[in-house]
Amino acid sequence: MSSILKVKPATVGSRLFSVGSLHTQTQINKTIWHNLKSPTHQTLHCLVEQCSSMTQLKLIHAQIILHGLAAQVLTLGKLVSFCAQVGDLRYAHLLFDQIPQPNKFMYNHLIRAYSNSGDPIKSLLLYRKMVSAGLIPNHFTIPFVLKACAAVPLYWEAVIVHAQAIKLGMGHHDCVQNATLAVYVACRLISSARQVFDDISDRTLVSWNSMIAGYSKLGCCNEAVLLFREMQHLRVEPDVFTLVSLLSVSSKLGNLDFGRFLHLYIVITGIEIDSIVTNALIDMYAKCGHLQYAKSIFYRMHDKNVVSWTCMVNAYANHGLIDNALEIFNQMTMKNVVSWNSIIWCHVQEGRCMEAVELFFRMCNSHVMPDNVTLVSILTCCSHMGDLALGKQAHCYICDNNITMSVTLCNSLIDMYAKCGALQTAIDIFFEMPEKNIVSWNIIIRALALHGFGEKAIEMFEKMQASGLYPDEITFTGLLTACSHSGLVDMGRYYFDMMNYTFWISPDIAHYACMVDLLGRGGFLGEAMTLIQKMPIKPDVVVWGALLGACRIYGNLEIAKQIMKQLLELGRYDSGLYVLLSNMYSESQRWDDMKKIRKIMDDSGIKKCRAISFIEIDGCCHQFMVDDKRHGASNSLYSMLDQLMDHLKFVGYSSKPSDVEEIYYTSNI
Repeated sequence: MSSILKVKPATVGSRLFSVGSLHTQTQINKTIWHNLKSPTHQTLHCLVEQCSSMTQLKLIHAQIILHGLAAQVLTLGKLVSFCAQVGDLRYAHLLFDQIPQPNKFMYNHLIRAYSNSGDPIKSLLLYRKMVSAGLIPNHFTIPFVLKACAAVPLYWEAVIVHAQAIKLGMGHHDCVQNATLAVYVACRLISSARQVFDDISDRTLVSWNSMIAGYSKLGCCNEAVLLFREMQHLRVEPDVFTLVSLLSVSSKLGNLDFGRFLHLYIVITGIEIDSIVTNALIDMYAKCGHLQYAKSIFYRMHDKNVVSWTCMVNAYANHGLIDNALEIFNQMTMKNVVSWNSIIWCHVQEGRCMEAVELFFRMCNSHVMPDNVTLVSILTCCSHMGDLALGKQAHCYICDNNITMSVTLCNSLIDMYAKCGALQTAIDIFFEMPEKNIVSWNIIIRALALHGFGEKAIEMFEKMQASGLYPDEITFTGLLTACSHSGLVDMGRYYFDMMNYTFWISPDIAHYACMVDLLGRGGFLGEAMTLIQKMPIKPDVVVWGALLGACRIYGNLEIAKQIMKQLLELGRYDSGLYVLLSNMYSESQRWDDMKKIRKIMDDSGIKKCRAISFIEIDGCCHQFMVDDKRHGASNSLYSMLDQLMDHLKFVGYSSKPSDVEEIYYTSNI
């Protein structure tokens, strides 16, 4: 009896457990409580069935202990079942642990409760304990164990449980098959899920919905449409869950005709739709390019929830109408973390990072807790702006609030530190990560490349392979960039061949641009030109620009002129390339050719793009452009700049013609 008191059902005392006191606290029928003077198991079972709260159940538990009835497994099983149903899993598990030999009924209730909780792993642990105890699982056990596997997801555990279900003769039970289908979808094994689906002899609507939803989530949109047609052929009527999945398919395909068909089907059949289907319709029309239809459905909704408003925010954002999206967002009376994430991320995508940061601070002030998605967005802003101070604040926020860091969030943190110049911090975080994916390795390889640590980037690539991960096309872009920035021409050639012949990755335009840049920087202009001519894809302005930059380094005007001819044929008028060629002519004192380039720029209306620079002072990030007067301290800044120029002239500084040329173009913007 003393051990079971660890469950702490209530404070034991004579006053607390008098019949009158129990009656007052539980408000259960007087006659029933009167029977507690000499309770039987039937009386206790009746009391448990009448329980409406954990407080009442704990009082009954106390009576069980006081009357020496704690050894009765059936009675304790009822208590465990009630606790599991009302959601007090801690108390249920404490009770369960005090039972010498729990039966299958108790295991099933606890496994089911944990599979629906935030800690589904405990379902698997209980299942293993159950099997080890010699209890044979049944069709009430297996589906919830598979559901727990799907929640994590755990592929091999799911395969083992599936095999055990087949061995026990439950492989063709409806609940087991549907749960198996769902877990394979969760593990992204759509072909295995389809095999299970095809083996189901008597498919229910749940089976069809699970398979269509799986195809939709994994991007197998055409397969989902074909399955829906088969469903129609067999005269299986869809429900709202089917329609939501199919509308998602239509959104991903951008197939307006299919989306309209689904909308018409809903209207004709008179299916009673809820806000989830209506929101899916708004999303479908917006993503298929018909914002007006989306607006029409939205404004006809009687009960708009937070998801409806968020769908409309995303609809405007997807059409590039950020100001309209913000206007809709500001009209929302209730905003959740998803709403804030949507409006913040659409500003990030449009490059409006300062506004995104302001929205983030608004979010924090409104007492909405940021999640991993929010923090990824803010760290992305910090990366774009080079705002290390804000990035560190975001990192501190993560640590102070004990936020569980996903792999994606860790990757964003590494990328932010690397792009803000704190490479060593990025490396430290990378090595502390308990789990790394291919994106993690790609980020750190590219970070080392951009900071000029080519050999370190190559070492990291070797470690990645040793960890069992295979490189992708982005990995090789980082590797070739590392070789280019560190002058490792031979290594660059080696890895360029490796990606094609060892890993069967066909080089794309980015890889060719890296190789041209690598060869050009190394002085192999002829080899770079030959590589461009042999490219299976048409070179773009980036490829030609890489070679043009090398031509300026080595003063090769002949190849430079060929490049400009190719660019004119492409119809590309990149201002930076024209300025680069103009500078080459000025450095060679070919003034007439320089004037021709200037005339082409003037006649074509080409102006040098204004670059935005960022600088962090005292933890505050400032942005500015050439001839920018927007900053509050611009007068003082230009006054200081004039003083510096006067000082340079006084000590004998003289600008080169190329510098003068740069000044000419920037001053005429």
